[in-house]
Amino acid sequence: MAKANTILIKLISTAEPSTGYFYVTKKNTRNATGKLEMKKYDPVARKHVLFRESKIK
Repeated sequence: MAKANTILIKLISTAEPSTGYFYVTKKNTRNATGKLEMKKYDPVARKHVLFRESKIK
């Protein structure tokens, strides 16, 4: 079988101090080759902060 184009990744909050909040989303490995970064809402910090990609363990 062929390798899947999309993978599951974890987006971890960069709020200070570390809140530990994260989102799980899909990423197309052919179109987005770099690390994903996006501003999303962190309910623990109660504001929009930068979320960075990391692997799901």
